[in-house]
Amino acid sequence: MENSILIEKTAAFVQQTLKDAEGGHDWWHINRVWQNAKRIAETESADGLIVELAALLHDIADAKFYNGNEEIGPKLAGEFLRSLDVKEAVIHHVQQIIRHISFKSGFEKKEFHSLELDIVQDADRLDAIGAIGIARAFNYGGFKGRELYNPDVKPNLNMTKEEYKNSKAPTLNHFYEKLLLLKDKMNTTTGKKLAEQRHNFMLVYLEQFYSEC
Repeated sequence: MENSILIEKTAAFVQQTLKDAEGGHDWWHINRVWQNAKRIAETESADGLIVELAALLHDIADAKFYNGNEEIGPKLAGEFLRSLDVKEAVIHHVQQIIRHISFKSGFEKKEFHSLELDIVQDADRLDAIGAIGIARAFNYGGFKGRELYNPDVKPNLNMTKEEYKNSKAPTLNHFYEKLLLLKDKMNTTTGKKLAEQRHNFMLVYLEQFYSEC
């Protein structure tokens, strides 16, 4: 199967699968990550097919919506790609990217690395910061019934992976526990450049938020 057709079929599969997803993790999130991944990949010597497939499939079954099951995403992605007779080496690489892309994977020793992971991870992190990142954070917080802000609940900057996964803290704490940390965790030169402006926008937003409080 030609790569362009494979990408087209994958995009259609993801769009259909996530048609009822929470707004911060829906098809439009995937589409933005996909476009950013392609943009970053243009400046790197990466396998474009793996970058696009991983970007499209990285949230096909986000663990936070499946009782913390971190293997359901790689499993569903593998089943779909095998149905299209994709080479096993490509499938394995895509699955490894899905397993290691998330912020919470950073709480553990990194057991897998590739340029393609760096690119897709940067693209995903870009969508977690800036104006869209702010919108996504509060959308998910509302979805989970969390407080917007509570000055009596301080951010936890030394969380374990389990504490991070189970946190019910106000959404504003998430800026300090994750979003403001992402700029310095970008992998690629292009990713770092794109993250800078988005990071600065969040600082301006927080200043305005506190002034209104």
